[in-house]
Amino acid sequence: MAKFTLSGPIADLVEQVTSGQVSATQLVQTALDRIAETEDYHAILELNRYALADAQAVDARVAAGEKLPLAGIPFAAKDNFLTLGTHTTAASHILETFTAPYEGPAIARLKAAGAVLVAKTNQDAFGHGGSTENSDFGPTKNAHDPSRVPGGSSGGSTTAVALGQVCFAIGTDTGGSIRQPSSLSGVVGLKVTYGLVPRTGVIAMASSTDTIGPMTNSVADAGMVLDVLAGRDASDATSIERNAGSYRIEADTLADDLDGVKIGLIKEYLGEGLDAEVKAKLLAFVDSLKSRGATVETVSIPATERALAAYYILVPAEISSNLARYDGIRYGHSAAAAANLEETYFMSRDQGFGAEAKRRIMIGTYVLSSGYYDAYYKRAQKVRTKLVEEFDDAFAKYDYLVGPAAPTAAFPLGSKSGDPLAMYLEDVMTVAVSLVGAPAVVVPFASVGDGLPVGLQIIGRQKLEGALLQVAAAVELAAAAGGQK
Repeated sequence: MAKFTLSGPIADLVEQVTSGQVSATQLVQTALDRIAETEDYHAILELNRYALADAQAVDARVAAGEKLPLAGIPFAAKDNFLTLGTHTTAASHILETFTAPYEGPAIARLKAAGAVLVAKTNQDAFGHGGSTENSDFGPTKNAHDPSRVPGGSSGGSTTAVALGQVCFAIGTDTGGSIRQPSSLSGVVGLKVTYGLVPRTGVIAMASSTDTIGPMTNSVADAGMVLDVLAGRDASDATSIERNAGSYRIEADTLADDLDGVKIGLIKEYLGEGLDAEVKAKLLAFVDSLKSRGATVETVSIPATERALAAYYILVPAEISSNLARYDGIRYGHSAAAAANLEETYFMSRDQGFGAEAKRRIMIGTYVLSSGYYDAYYKRAQKVRTKLVEEFDDAFAKYDYLVGPAAPTAAFPLGSKSGDPLAMYLEDVMTVAVSLVGAPAVVVPFASVGDGLPVGLQIIGRQKLEGALLQVAAAVELAAAAGGQK
């Protein structure tokens, strides 16, 4: 039997399964064993009890001659994806006992492609946070230093990938929840163009910026997973058609140069709040891309300085609306001691929601209320429009925009959990991209301190994920080579 690890290239593992060198069942058992070995990191909330049976079904399909693009590949899903056979809690007590009646297109497409769901991953409850400490079931630890956070809100997913528990994980990115933890955990994280992957079957946070994407060990792996996930679905009116062709990065198309590529380094992401060592290494690395043929210049996008404020008005407003459905009546937690309907509403929500969910509900309700809508919500929408215009202007001059994905490397557990504003600042490098609906990928490029990873955020034009991934792969090669060619 061929040797394998779950950190290896997905394409190689698929070839081994297809050729019979290894079975899907063996890969899934390896994932389950690795999860058991590293359970102290608390990346996993629940195992899929059907995982081995699902793997055996994949082996039967392979034996029957089916060509499956992700044959036998074990994966994990953030616990806001509806999945059959496991609970879907969004890491919140209010959904602690909820089991989904259906699965959405993202999960269905992965399973149809031969991937095997092995587990649901921890997250900040409902996606509200940047450290995975807001999970009602306890925090996840960073794979590189268990005394530190993995980032959030998809921190369980990035830790699972970084530890080799699975080959890839899927998560959601509303304002940076794939990109920021990918930077802190040292994995590749892809936020797609808004609508490229249908959101049906995913618990909503903010419906105008929620996106689905993969976290992987390489850019090539991200392309393979996106190739399965992408494309319109009739169940999601906001989903869009994919471009013709594949998102996969084939060996004969992989280049280690950036000849003719024009890169704009976002000036506003290099100012106050950016860790000095992260800034120094980022500037040196981006400058080294010139030796690979890239043109690199600093570009100003002034509205990004207001993006965080606008985001924390617009997104809580949508959260307030989306979380209104959790009323203690239809599903989820219902207060047993309630004496009437009104008490059922108040007590169920008070008991079920954590502090951060309550905080965002109150902020969102406030900015939408009579007398404050124009002062806050309407003005934030104007900032969003300004951001779209300024990003369009920047893309008229540059092929890609780059900057850090997070202001620091992973910080110690508990160091910011008591300060909501400090936690919100973790999103300062990522929210603007979400507000304009553009795609972005994070590629690990260096380490700081005692070996803590940091990632470069590469931002592209809408619907051009294929080109974005090709450039990201070249950047990945540059990082592996230490920058200089």
